[in-house]
Amino acid sequence: MRNLPYDDPGTPDLRSPLRFLLWVLGGQWRTQLLALGFGVVWMVGQAFFPAAVSRAIDDGIVAHDSRALLLWGGALLALGVLSALSGAARHRYSVENWLRSAFRCMQLIGHHSARAGEALPRTMPTGEVVATVASDAVRLGGLYDVSARFGGAVVSYAVVAVVLLSQSVPLGLVVLLGVPVLVGTLSLIVRPLQQRQAHQREESGRLTTLGADTVAGLRVLRGIGGEQTFLRRYVAQSQEVRRVGVHVAAVQATLEAAQVLLPGCFVVLVTWLGARFALTGSISVGQLVAFYGYTAFLVIPLRTATEFADRATRALIAARKVIRVLAVEPDTRDDESTPAETELGNGPLHDPDSGVTIHPGRLTALVSARPAETAALADRLGRFGPQPTPATLGGTALATVPVQQVRSRIVVSEPDPRLFTGTLREELDPSGRHHDTAILLALAVASGEDVLEALAASSRGSFDGGALEAALDSPVEERGRSFSGGQRQRIALARALLTEAEVLVLVEPTSAVDAHTEARIAQRLPAARAGRTTVMMTASPLLLDHCDEVVLIEDGRAVAAGTHHELMVSCPAYRRVVTRGEED
Repeated sequence: MRNLPYDDPGTPDLRSPLRFLLWVLGGQWRTQLLALGFGVVWMVGQAFFPAAVSRAIDDGIVAHDSRALLLWGGALLALGVLSALSGAARHRYSVENWLRSAFRCMQLIGHHSARAGEALPRTMPTGEVVATVASDAVRLGGLYDVSARFGGAVVSYAVVAVVLLSQSVPLGLVVLLGVPVLVGTLSLIVRPLQQRQAHQREESGRLTTLGADTVAGLRVLRGIGGEQTFLRRYVAQSQEVRRVGVHVAAVQATLEAAQVLLPGCFVVLVTWLGARFALTGSISVGQLVAFYGYTAFLVIPLRTATEFADRATRALIAARKVIRVLAVEPDTRDDESTPAETELGNGPLHDPDSGVTIHPGRLTALVSARPAETAALADRLGRFGPQPTPATLGGTALATVPVQQVRSRIVVSEPDPRLFTGTLREELDPSGRHHDTAILLALAVASGEDVLEALAASSRGSFDGGALEAALDSPVEERGRSFSGGQRQRIALARALLTEAEVLVLVEPTSAVDAHTEARIAQRLPAARAGRTTVMMTASPLLLDHCDEVVLIEDGRAVAAGTHHELMVSCPAYRRVVTRGEED
């Protein structure tokens, strides 16, 4: 069995849900053919059981031929062994196909979410994306599980039809025409079921989104007394999901009942006709028993066909949801004219819109009375946002450079840090490139020793210096809920430092820490980034005092530049921003 997840899930066909399902099938066609082959052998082997019983009765019991009876008894045993072995192999490959397709969809969504960035949550709720991974990918995979059984059902139905036609044309025609009629009747129930399942899926996605948003903002809700308001909204949406679920259950129950009632009626009809033919001598006793066996056996292909129709319906709905996620275009992406790689020099980073020039190897701060201005400038310098950036690096327009190459040279650390579930070591060094010494040093530059101390004390019950490295393997809760805002910000700063980026852009890196911590960071950061380009969007005097150059931004344009002390003396506008108007 191939290891999962895939190294590369591939490039999907998003033109329609059916094309997407066929594309997934093409990625695992070998195991799908194996499952189909074993499924055919498994079902056809069972289809021959009534024929072997018929020959044992006619040739052995009725004819009083012990040798023939032993022969056909051995044939029944061989068919049983063949069906058991092929059934086990079919199940093994069917489950593998299920897992492969589900994991492929999960990886596609995960990789695309990373590429799409902010464009994805801006287009659809986060809960919708989570529900697509957790639910729709699994439902889509279910189609490839039942496909092998459906293939076996089709072939076995054809085999039984041939056998019955060879023994009795009227009975054979009843079977040959009756089964498609039954399947067609059941398909009339599948379409409304598909519509109601899609509605239920949408309402469940809204409930998931509402729950995720409520949990994420729980502290704020408690602060403003809004818990009850959101609780009422959640209760109302829960009731809506329940109501839609009841409607789905009604159609589903009708389908389940029809799967029992219609095959039962069909069995009664075939049995009655077979008994009449046996009384007239048109068929033998053994053939009558075979007809009884075939009527019971044909229930299996019929139910498999209806199950396949149900799984296919669910898979089409799931594929539509997956395509909706994968169709979201990232704000920044390469076009066909973008070369595979562009030679970038080590020259200055320049933004024509603002007139800001960042010189290589220096620690530069950009100051504005409106933080949104410097945040937008950070996006342009890092080639983020829906609009093409005018920024250049070493004279080369970043808009013409492959996104991956820009990301490897320029790292932008946003003010709202995103932390994920895992160990602290994985949080700080996702690629696993650094030794513990380098990780601890980055944490020290970010003044994050207290984070390690807290984790070490909670894991050992007491803190000692030797526990620091072990604390790196301590788990981080989802979104870093166990950390304060300042701790999350310092973890994000340490993570940014460990990228060792040629150009590091820090947006408000100390906005959530106290003055003493900020002073320590300001003292340690220049040495840690010596020889590399660092840009900070901040108005903190503690940080500005350690910068090589400070640029004041007003109305989106650079209006003054110099050291912090020079600007404090010569530029009143800068002084007002830094002192927050206290001198007035």
